[in-house]
Order: sequence, then structure tokens, then C-alpha cells
Amino acid sequence: MTVAVNSVDPPAFPRWSSCLQLLKPITWFPPMWAFSCGIASVPVADGFPWGLLLIGAVLCGPMVCGTSQAVNDWFDRHVDAINEPNRPIPSGRIPGRWGLYIAIAWTVLSLLLASALGTFCFWATVVGLILAWAYSAPPLRLKRNGWWGNAAVGLSYEGLPWVTAAAVLHGGSVPPAVWPLAALYSVGAHGIMTLNDFKSIDGDLKMGIGSLPARLGAASAAKVACVVMAVPQVIVIALLALWQRPLYAAIVGVLLLAQLLLMRRLLQRPRELAPWYNATGISLYVLGMLASALAVRTGLT
Repeated sequence: MTVAVNSVDPPAFPRWSSCLQLLKPITWFPPMWAFSCGIASVPVADGFPWGLLLIGAVLCGPMVCGTSQAVNDWFDRHVDAINEPNRPIPSGRIPGRWGLYIAIAWTVLSLLLASALGTFCFWATVVGLILAWAYSAPPLRLKRNGWWGNAAVGLSYEGLPWVTAAAVLHGGSVPPAVWPLAALYSVGAHGIMTLNDFKSIDGDLKMGIGSLPARLGAASAAKVACVVMAVPQVIVIALLALWQRPLYAAIVGVLLLAQLLLMRRLLQRPRELAPWYNATGISLYVLGMLASALAVRTGLT
């Protein structure tokens, strides 16, 4: 199958602006935030590690997440020609095989930067990059199955950055209380990814990509996403209460209650309102992540 392009005479080399658009800066926030939560979950005696936060944010966001976006757009170029033909690759602004070259180069640069943060960070980055390629590239192409694909993204966007930051600050080991929080919010991110897939239902159906909205239909997929986002937060609240952190449990509880109210509206018109919920309900979700991280920081580690 050939890719339809809008440019009659595409450039020989991509412009920097097109490369930046390929790496999708708007998607960098979730892993950068998760890395920040990892730092927030470990007490530091010698002042806040601003340098580590900066390097880790660059690694998780522009580098590893940027790599995943380049890989996804290269292997999704035929789907994007249907769903979003103005993207850099199907439009011809990233010509030839430059999309693949950028994905490979960013993979190598990510590994080089990760090696500067120690062994744990390097191998966590290796895992994240493997998941990024496995999500989009054959033969695995995990995104063909919304259950597996969303799980891979949730782990690499939320869990891995969180535990990596905590390990770097904690002498190479992850404090025990960090593991369940990172795991639970990774599970919840599965639901976030389901909502993100609503924008590509038409192309997914045509190309045989089994995202949950394509598999289950918009109404059922939205219900699944809401349950998957809400249940882990209920468990987080229970854990914080068990760990005698009632204030933080209450904060997460209030944030979850607000999400549930927003979910009621989302379920009325899920395909239309998924972007709205991503801008509102997900903001409350990530604030809960930070509250949970701070609860761990207050002496539980």
C-alpha cells in the first residue's frame, strides 16, 4: 500500500519543525510527570536534586517518549494517511525513510543519556525502548491488541519513570512502598490510553488495528476505561489509609470523586467527549499521583 501525501515535491531533508512535530512534545508530559513523582517519593537530605530532575525529564520526555512517537508514526504511516493525513510522514514533510532514521537515532541517544544515570536507569531505559518498538513495529506490534498495547504504554509512561527516579535517588534500589503505587497508576494509565484511541477509531477499523474502541465500540470502551482508571485509585486510597496517611488518602479520594463526576458526563457521549476528559479528568488523575508520591516521602520508605 502506498501512502498518500499532500506535497507534490517533498523535500529531500525534513525541517526541524517537522522533526519536532514528529516527536510530539505534548505527549512528553506523562513520563516526565511520573519521573517527577519518583523524585517526590524519596526524601533527600542534601536539597532538591534539580539537576537529576532536568536530566531525567529530558530522558523520559524528549528522548524515550519522543522515540516511541517517531517509531509509532513510522509504522502507522498508512493508518495516519487515513486518520490524520497532515502528520509529518503521510504529508511528505518527513520524506523517504527519515521517520525510521530519526527513530533509530533517538533510540541510540536515549541509551547514551541513560548510561549517565547509572545501571538501574540504563536497563529501565532499555525496557522502555523495547516496549516502544514492540508497541508499533512488527512482528509484535502490540497495538494491534488494545489490551496488550495499552498495558505496554501504561508501564513505560508511568511505572518505569517513577521507579527509575526513585531508584536513582535511593542508591540504586526502589523503596518498597514505591512499587505498588507505580504499578497501580500504570494500570490506571491503561484506561487513559483507551480514551486516547478514540480519535483513531475509523482508521483502526479499516486497517485491522484492535484498539479497544475499535474492538468494543465507543460506549463499551469508555466504560472499560473508566473502571480501569478508577479501581487502581480506590486501591491506592486503601493503601494510604493502611499506611496511616489519612490526609493523603483523603486528597486522592476527593480527586477520584471529581473524576467520577466527570466520567458520568463522558459516558453520555464518549467519542465526542474523550478529548475533553483527557484535559480535565486526567489532570485530576496525575495530581493524585503526586499526592501519593508525597505520602511515601513522609517517612514510609
